[in-house]
Amino acid sequence: MSLMRQLWLLVVVSTVLAFAGSLFISIWSAKDYLTQQLQRKNSDNANALALSMTQQQEKDRVTIDLQVAALFDTGYYQKVSVVDPLGKTISERIQNTSDANVPKWFIEAFPIKSVPGVAQVNDGWKQFGVVTVVSHNQFAYTALWEQAGKFLAWFFAGGVVVGGFGMAILRAIGRALGEVVRQAAAIKERRFITVPEPGPAELKTVTHAMNEMVERVKAMFAEEAMRLDSMRNKVNRDAATGLSARDYFMSHLSEIIGGEQFGSVGSLVMVRLADINQLNATFGRKRTDELLKGLGTVLYDSGTGRFGQRAGRLKGGEFAVVCPTIEDPANAAMDIHERLSRDWLPQWIGEFPDLFHVAAVRYHRDQAIGDLMNRADAALAQAGALGPNTWYAADEGKTKLAVPADQWRQLLTEAVAASQFSLAYYPVVHGGDGTTLHQEGVIRLKAGEPQALLSGGDFMPMAAKLNLTAPIDLGVVRLAIKRLGEVSGSIAVNLSAETIGDFAFRNQLTKLLKGYPEICRRLLFEVPEYGVFRQFEAFRDLAQTLKALGCRVGIEYFGQRFAESDKLASLGLDYIKVHPSYVHGIASNPGNQEFLKGLCRMAHGLGIEVIALGVESKEDLPLIAEIGFDGATGPAIQ
Repeated sequence: MSLMRQLWLLVVVSTVLAFAGSLFISIWSAKDYLTQQLQRKNSDNANALALSMTQQQEKDRVTIDLQVAALFDTGYYQKVSVVDPLGKTISERIQNTSDANVPKWFIEAFPIKSVPGVAQVNDGWKQFGVVTVVSHNQFAYTALWEQAGKFLAWFFAGGVVVGGFGMAILRAIGRALGEVVRQAAAIKERRFITVPEPGPAELKTVTHAMNEMVERVKAMFAEEAMRLDSMRNKVNRDAATGLSARDYFMSHLSEIIGGEQFGSVGSLVMVRLADINQLNATFGRKRTDELLKGLGTVLYDSGTGRFGQRAGRLKGGEFAVVCPTIEDPANAAMDIHERLSRDWLPQWIGEFPDLFHVAAVRYHRDQAIGDLMNRADAALAQAGALGPNTWYAADEGKTKLAVPADQWRQLLTEAVAASQFSLAYYPVVHGGDGTTLHQEGVIRLKAGEPQALLSGGDFMPMAAKLNLTAPIDLGVVRLAIKRLGEVSGSIAVNLSAETIGDFAFRNQLTKLLKGYPEICRRLLFEVPEYGVFRQFEAFRDLAQTLKALGCRVGIEYFGQRFAESDKLASLGLDYIKVHPSYVHGIASNPGNQEFLKGLCRMAHGLGIEVIALGVESKEDLPLIAEIGFDGATGPAIQ
């Protein structure tokens, strides 16, 4: 039984007992009072009648009968009698019937005894007789019954007032207790939240202590996050430009080309300074650093609002920008060239007219990195041949699926209506023993002429532009539920960043999941990190809704916005999947190993499992387990 129910029961029982006791005492007191009054009445009237008879000179029977009758008829008596000294009745009136409308049980529960009043009648110096007066108790019972009714009404009214007051107090206590319970439940679910401190001193002390604990946990989490972010930047950032270091950039490029988060084609833009050695000789070290910093700022800002676009410094005067959202390399090259010419070149061209060249090539999924970089070098050579500060883009034919923009809506709408989507399943295994933790369901679509099997990265960006992600995601969940009904184990599905803020989708999803309570325990939902921080409040509400239904919730591609990860303490996440760019080549990158060890320790401190994405070699699995990862997935795990 809950504490609030116990308090309610205590209040009710206490009120009833107090009411019953007070009512009983009041009725009993009234009964004793009425008994005393009857006794006094009997005694007084008996003395009055005896005195009246004593004062009569002639005590004839007729006169005595008239006096007895007069008293009996006006005083509601049960018995009035006059008896001579020998016990012979001189006059007597008796009324044994009762007209009182009082329940029998009440009379038996509260008996009222009418004590007879007795007085002596004298005739001179001799005793004439004895007067006995007994009042009828039916009127006393009627008065006591009416008094009990009044007591009951007053006590009921008082009980309502006291009960209402008690209810208000208990509700206030209940709200305070509810906040404490909500906070404790949130902590159990790995959501560290603070609540207002209640009025009651005891609860206030408990809540204050829990709030302080939560704040300390958040502070520790934020401090550790800042430390790890500083370590991440030191390991993976170029100090001079602020761009991604070569290894980190190449790891990110490898994930874009080999993974499924983005489309099957995109552009790689190369920027090369004409002569880095001559720049150092002309400007000196300090101004050359300023030039490089300005170049890095322009290239970094080029990715603003473009998901996945990243710039890196490959070597001294050579930079690269991967553009997964721009399929045409000419558009990518023009964009970077225009930004450099507008925001960076004017400051330096007067002193160094031939400053840079830009080249762009198209990449496609599963392309060899070496081949791509060779083509990029060749394109740079072409750009250099065109003259100072020029750009060049290699023309490499059509993309994998040539669908005009105005036909995408029809294609995707028909695909949703005809259920043309399917899921491909990839295992997520424990790094130590290789046991399967869950299967990750990845969306596929057959489309085009001839039909090509498209991954989510090929069509989901266009679906987002057309506001079609919600029905697609709902279809993915239905496919996963159907699969879970056929097999054992758990399945994780991805929700689009654009979907998590759609309340209509959330209502439909909740209604769907409520029909499968057993399957919900084996269903995992994950959202890309950029989508989580773009709509953080919506994701937090969605996560709480899904967890209330029994599902597990995680973040995919975690680590790109690590500086904001202190917000995760309030989400109650079950797991995170670390971005592949930190995992690629982990065996030869001790800096990333230290960073990932710290990340695993921090996540485990909050009860969050950590899974490595993009594992390329089975030989890396023991190291991944040693670092602290709970699971792994990637090309090496099929």
